[in-house]
Amino acid sequence: MLEDFGYSHVFIKKSHHFYGAIAEDFLYEGDGILKDLEHQIERFAILDDNNIMDSIRLFYTFNANVIPVINKNEKYLGYITCDDIFQNFSRYPLFSESGAILTIETPARKYSMTEIANIVESNNSKFYGGFITFMSDEVIHVTIKISNENLSSIDATFDRYDYRIVEKYYSDEKSDLFKDRFGFFQKFIEI
Repeated sequence: MLEDFGYSHVFIKKSHHFYGAIAEDFLYEGDGILKDLEHQIERFAILDDNNIMDSIRLFYTFNANVIPVINKNEKYLGYITCDDIFQNFSRYPLFSESGAILTIETPARKYSMTEIANIVESNNSKFYGGFITFMSDEVIHVTIKISNENLSSIDATFDRYDYRIVEKYYSDEKSDLFKDRFGFFQKFIEI
């Protein structure tokens, strides 16, 4: 079954209640019955009334591509897969809208998602969403997705507010202009 569907775990239930999960690697260890693998059973699941975002931590922690869904009485209800999560996320503007992606750095004590969104929106651009991609006691990196309007003025405003742009995934008009001028300058020197 694991090979047919490509799942990382098999779920075990006893009288319709979730008992645990066994990773694919452990199923190939020996020839025997499930009772022999009882020490390899992992207990992880998501409750049916949890937010789908809660499952992401479980996918990562248990190196799984499938998560069991249970109710408060631990009755097994079904499962969700990584594909289910990707399909759900693809509906959100953060992922579905085209736009520019920036990763900015700010001191941890100064971090404010409200201020970041205000900087974008005060430059007549749309803020589609953002998330923290790195966090330490000193600095925080926030990756944001914004519409493609007024990108140079947004860059300049972030600079004025002491945010450092760590990465950007869009064509920067100012940078392109400098490259063109540098190219012209090199041609001038060659003459």
